Amino acid sequence: MIKKILVAALVLFTISCEKENDSFLIKGKIDSFYSGRKIKLVKLDRIKTVTIDSTIITNGKLELKGSVESPDLYYIFIDNYKGSFPLIVENETMNIEFNKDTIANSIVTGSKENDIFKIYQDFAKPLRDQNAKLNQQFRVAQANNDMQTMQQIRAKYDSLVKVNNDKSIENIKKYNNAAISAVMLEDFLNAKVVTAKEAEEIYNTFTQDVKNTRSGKEIKRIVDATIATEIGSVAPEFSGTTPEGKTIALNDIRGKVTIVDFWASWCGPCRKENPNVVKVYNKYHEKGLEIIGISLDGNKRQNNPKEAWLKAIETDSLDWHHVSNLQYFNDPIAKLYNINAIPATFILDENGKIVAKNLRGPALEQKISELLD
Repeated sequence: MIKKILVAALVLFTISCEKENDSFLIKGKIDSFYSGRKIKLVKLDRIKTVTIDSTIITNGKLELKGSVESPDLYYIFIDNYKGSFPLIVENETMNIEFNKDTIANSIVTGSKENDIFKIYQDFAKPLRDQNAKLNQQFRVAQANNDMQTMQQIRAKYDSLVKVNNDKSIENIKKYNNAAISAVMLEDFLNAKVVTAKEAEEIYNTFTQDVKNTRSGKEIKRIVDATIATEIGSVAPEFSGTTPEGKTIALNDIRGKVTIVDFWASWCGPCRKENPNVVKVYNKYHEKGLEIIGISLDGNKRQNNPKEAWLKAIETDSLDWHHVSNLQYFNDPIAKLYNINAIPATFILDENGKIVAKNLRGPALEQKISELLD
């Protein structure tokens, strides 16, 4: 039930005038049992998986090389081994002594960020162990339909998560000069453990180097987008490419009421809601309702995302304005509005102010009626 347990405890960095490295080298030692297998260093995110470097383990030894813009979280995978080894990659020479039985227990040296990450992991281990025991107990109680025990276990889960979150936030605030703090805060912000306002307050205490990391920049983007799209704010202006290849902007088509609708042809809930949106549009368009759909087509499973987008528009009779960059959740408009799930809708008044968000079914029609009838 607990997807991830995060912890934070950091140490201060020593300031020096030495030349900064612009590349990393990871040297590894592993039991010769793994010789001949491919090992790779991977960056994971929601949109795609990128292999940074890979090699073949030879006589129990390996080297992985590359360069990173800033310290960040990466994973090591070994062929025919279930699981992965997380580590912070920074432009340093790092050594990994792989644990032959449990790769998760491997040890990294030569990296300040990984020294810190080790503290995170050491704090998390007993919590993970407790979580595993609770999961077992919950499955037994569930099989026996023991609702009382299930509720008690859920309460223990909640307590476990609170202990973790409180300690993590305390340490993120305390150690504001390490990149791993930004990685932690980004994770908490996406998981809604902290609000955008809370995240902004913590972010403002980070050193400039931490703000300049990928996670630091992403925190700033999410915070700004969240605040900019709160009810009562004027919706951020944008423009996009239409199916005909032209460019239209939000201000070009804004009506007395405007619905900004994020959707995609591959999104089942979006397609299910479309008939209701069509009904509302047909009923209120002549009274001043406009809709602009932003499609998040373009995921890697689509052979021809534009064709799928156009076919869905025709099939669902979506006779309003449409734009798309065909970049899935990397769409710049989606990022501007901090879209993490679809369908997502924003209802704007004639001045472009956001008056409601994410209404579906009868609730959507009722709100449009309030504004136009």
